Amino acid sequence: MKPPQSRRAFLGSVATGATAILAGCNSIGSTGDRSTPGQSPNESTATAGQSQVDDSGAPPQGRYADVYEAVSPSIASVAVYTTNGQSAQGSAFAYDETHLVTNEHVVADSDDVYLRFEDTGWRSASVVATDVYSDLAVLETPNRPDEATPLSLVDADPSVGTEVVAIGNPFGYSGSVSAGIVSGVDRTLPAANGFSIADAIQTDAAVNPGNSGGPLVTLDGDVVGVVNSGGGDNIGFAISAALVHRVVPALIESGNYEHSYLGVTLTPVTPTLVEANQLAVSEGVYIDQVLDGTPADDVLRGSTGTERVNGVQMPVGGDVVVGMDGTRIPTRQTLSTYLALETSPGDALDVAVVRDGDRRTVTLELGSRPDPGR
Repeated sequence: MKPPQSRRAFLGSVATGATAILAGCNSIGSTGDRSTPGQSPNESTATAGQSQVDDSGAPPQGRYADVYEAVSPSIASVAVYTTNGQSAQGSAFAYDETHLVTNEHVVADSDDVYLRFEDTGWRSASVVATDVYSDLAVLETPNRPDEATPLSLVDADPSVGTEVVAIGNPFGYSGSVSAGIVSGVDRTLPAANGFSIADAIQTDAAVNPGNSGGPLVTLDGDVVGVVNSGGGDNIGFAISAALVHRVVPALIESGNYEHSYLGVTLTPVTPTLVEANQLAVSEGVYIDQVLDGTPADDVLRGSTGTERVNGVQMPVGGDVVVGMDGTRIPTRQTLSTYLALETSPGDALDVAVVRDGDRRTVTLELGSRPDPGR
């Protein structure tokens, strides 16, 4: 397998010649097996729809087949077992020369973890660290194949409409690939203790149980996210590369990542809430409750009562957050993403709020989210 630099050069040459290939939904097939650790795997193959014939008379592979060929050696199937007889499966990919990335929920409560690369049998792996609040985990395995070179992560969220492929181990069919586009960015996903995972990537590429932890990659072979879940027909989600950039290095270095924490419960600013509070603004994030002993205690204000609007009891009296350190905060998603990607525990944060019809700025020091077990 070529080194990482050659992979990018190879995919770049594919992209350069892509204008001669008809754009469309190429059909990709794969084979896999459900063998247990220690058994030899069947070979995994992928083909893309054939479009035109070159001067030699041979049809080109297609763009999806090319990106699969370039990145698939760096992707592993994951098998997890517990002492109480439970088992799970997922996917992982090479992050650096030593470590792989997967989802926390794939390896949670594991006793034994095994990895299988494209052309290898099963091998034992260890869990280096996990973070439930981002659903990310780091694995390590001895004697990783030379072909399993690190995949690069994008530096910024992809544009909506960017073509992507998901490669992983759905239902135990290792080496499977599905194609789609980035359907949305800056989504929020549920996490432990009522918190959320910010800045998630939405895709219509098919993802199923077993895809979790695998990469969602562009046709240049760059990772835009770590596949997390499927939310319905043609809706899948991935933990963004931006969050991976923040969390994974800390997990490798210290075994832990501290997430910024305000200590509030939030409610979207809806037309009904605007009417109930007689707000002059129609965007922002409403503070419904401030938890005792948290960074927001005695700084932000939660609801002081309720008002019935259109037959519904709505909270009233709470602050509406409209900005943080000069950054406009129009939605709950924006607030979550700002805290997740731009701040750290201990930072002093200027928060612009609307309170009693007046705009004011308050300052608080961010804390760390409580331990997941609390």
